Amino acid sequence: MTLRLTLLRHGRSRADDENVHEGHYDSPLTDVGRAQARALAAHWQAHPPGFGRVYASTLVRAHETATIVAGALGLPVTPTPLLMEWDNGPLAGLPHEEALERYPIPEFRHDLSPLTRDGGESQAAIRARALLALELIWQGGGEHALVVSHGGFLNSMLRELTGAHRGWFRFGDTAFATVELSWTSHTALVTGVNLTPHL
Repeated sequence: MTLRLTLLRHGRSRADDENVHEGHYDSPLTDVGRAQARALAAHWQAHPPGFGRVYASTLVRAHETATIVAGALGLPVTPTPLLMEWDNGPLAGLPHEEALERYPIPEFRHDLSPLTRDGGESQAAIRARALLALELIWQGGGEHALVVSHGGFLNSMLRELTGAHRGWFRFGDTAFATVELSWTSHTALVTGVNLTPHL
């Protein structure tokens, strides 16, 4: 009577090593990130989680993570731009110090306002996209879905499921959260966060 979701963050990316803003900066995995994904794939081969479907962001770091894991499990990947990381507009690829100098953080930003004066998703747009992504997965059928995305966006999905709109859920490299959604109520049972049994 439940839909189980495993929400997986991608492995270490080149942007992590470059110390730049990621978001829609389409940074590939590093060799470390690929090794993390292979380690997780091996763990799930030894302890089959029973995934029926795999959804992935179209950004390369998440899609490559999904391909490594799903390939080892003999599952196809369904890519969707709905699972992309928050669109950070002009911050994508900028070093953190340069970004702060060019786009200082305002004391208040309305949820309907873009991230910066030069663009980027509003918080309202991110929440709407999170709900659309959840709707896609919910309506896809099956009992257990693997969702490969990004730390920020996975937080948005969990906030919509739990109502914790100001909460944060930690996601390290190839860390995942597990959630059970009831088919007969609005209950979302979070059973694990920032899980890394393979590392």
